[in-house]
Amino acid sequence: MKPRLHTTLEFGTPRVQVEKRADGSVVLRSPDPLGTYPHALGEWLVLWATKTPDRVFLAERTGDAWREVTYAQALKAARRIGQSLLTRGLTASTPIAILSDNSVDHALLALGAMHAGLTVTPISPAYSLMSKDHAKLRSIFSLIKPGLVFAQDSAKFAPALAATGTTATPIDALLESPAGERIDAAFAAITPDTVAKILFTSGSTGAPKGVINTHRMLCSNQQSWAQLWPFVEETPPVLCEWLPWNHTFGGNATFNMVLRNGGTLYVDGGKPAPGLVETTVRNLREVSPTMYFNVPRGFDLLLPFLETDPALRRTFFKKLDVLFYAGAALPQNLWERLEALAVAENGGKLAMLSAWGSTETSPMAACVHYPIERAGVVGNPGPGTELKLVPSGGKLEVRVRGPNVTPGYFGREDLTRSAFDAEGFYRIGDAMKFADDTDPAKGISFDGRVTEDFKLMSGTWVHVGAVRVKLIAACDPLVQDAVITGHDREDMGALVFVNPAAMKALGLDAQGVRTRLKDALHRLAEKSTGSSTAPVRLLVLDEPPSIDANEITDKGYINQRAVLERRSALVERLHSDAPEVIRP
Repeated sequence: MKPRLHTTLEFGTPRVQVEKRADGSVVLRSPDPLGTYPHALGEWLVLWATKTPDRVFLAERTGDAWREVTYAQALKAARRIGQSLLTRGLTASTPIAILSDNSVDHALLALGAMHAGLTVTPISPAYSLMSKDHAKLRSIFSLIKPGLVFAQDSAKFAPALAATGTTATPIDALLESPAGERIDAAFAAITPDTVAKILFTSGSTGAPKGVINTHRMLCSNQQSWAQLWPFVEETPPVLCEWLPWNHTFGGNATFNMVLRNGGTLYVDGGKPAPGLVETTVRNLREVSPTMYFNVPRGFDLLLPFLETDPALRRTFFKKLDVLFYAGAALPQNLWERLEALAVAENGGKLAMLSAWGSTETSPMAACVHYPIERAGVVGNPGPGTELKLVPSGGKLEVRVRGPNVTPGYFGREDLTRSAFDAEGFYRIGDAMKFADDTDPAKGISFDGRVTEDFKLMSGTWVHVGAVRVKLIAACDPLVQDAVITGHDREDMGALVFVNPAAMKALGLDAQGVRTRLKDALHRLAEKSTGSSTAPVRLLVLDEPPSIDANEITDKGYINQRAVLERRSALVERLHSDAPEVIRP
């Protein structure tokens, strides 16, 4: 028998309550009530600064060494920063805008602002550094009207600051004055409904939306995680990761998990991109995480290093209990490669887990809290969260309700009203299906975006998410991403973005790429069960996806709708007899 993954970790019991309604909808709930949680995130900082003052909370690389900040030092800095912000006249209506990447100073400023009951707005650095027109950044500033702007490297962000007509405040200027009664009174006045953050989502079209994140959302969500994963309370988590704090995955899920449970976070300055993943590799040679979180693209780039570097592999798996992916579906071939490494290195003692949610659900709405054998399952609703599955176009559209769900969008009452149904469930736009129709407790699986799916001319539905994952896996490692086409057409196609690093590593020229993609289409066709299960034509795109045109987020997620709209002429060419179209 093939060795498989196993774990000695303690999990919550995989149970779910199922309510079937006359209209065909199904409501899923955890049978476990949500436990108590603090009124503010800062309570955890105070707890660990008192209980384990000398434990390292945050660390970042400075040359060959690590700058380390203990819990006691972090609390002292947060109180000073909070006091300084209040002295400068900032209020709940004047958010603090953070333009920088993850860093210790970024974290201390955010903690200080939230400790004072103020609102922090970490903004994607891509809007400052990758954008050519700064349109999104200017739109955000126009909406929130920040009372203070922080950019760790003011020279690097000078064009963005000029575009918004602002100047950056250095962190040292906020640490000059000692903390006193004013910050303590402000902290005591925080309620669960106090706004902690505004996180901007890229959206499919138009300007980014500002998602309100309250202390209730963030604190209740971490309590739900802890009830599903009791082991986070038993062993303080050690993380080394790059996940950006302007996104809910890194800024809320993992950062707050470290904070709640008294762990240590090593800030990884790497990124899931050629030339930057090497920074991640260097850090993981020195830090042995107990839990490792990443997106599928990150695992794809990290795997070759783990497979060829025994020393890195030993350090990486030395203390690792949990390997977690989210943000997109993990191709099964990546799962199997990770599984093989874990089996070879530590006998398979590893839990590979996932979860599902969004910025609006802070982020966890469903979570895997039991062993699974393959990618795709996203688990059951956490304590306090309800999921409603509503029939829609041959799928089950999922909606979310609970204390972890946002009250709405900052400054956009119109968007807030349309985001919720009559029962107060948030319309997230995703579809789900049961992993096992005979046993709901085995969880649900992501079934694509309701708005992305389309019908072929034959009337057959194409489930875009599943097709995209299957295509990328068949072309592994050549295709970095793909956009599925074929709405109201006779057959299905795909616009593909080729991975330049993989192309170089494989020694392929343009003709070699065509041959390899043609072979992949042929293999898919052999396994296909119909016109809606595999594309029959591909077109390689020369221009990378544009962040200014909403085609891609700074985490590397492709916006299907935006690409199709912007490149409609190429879609027409793909479905013609043009010579550059690749067929099986």
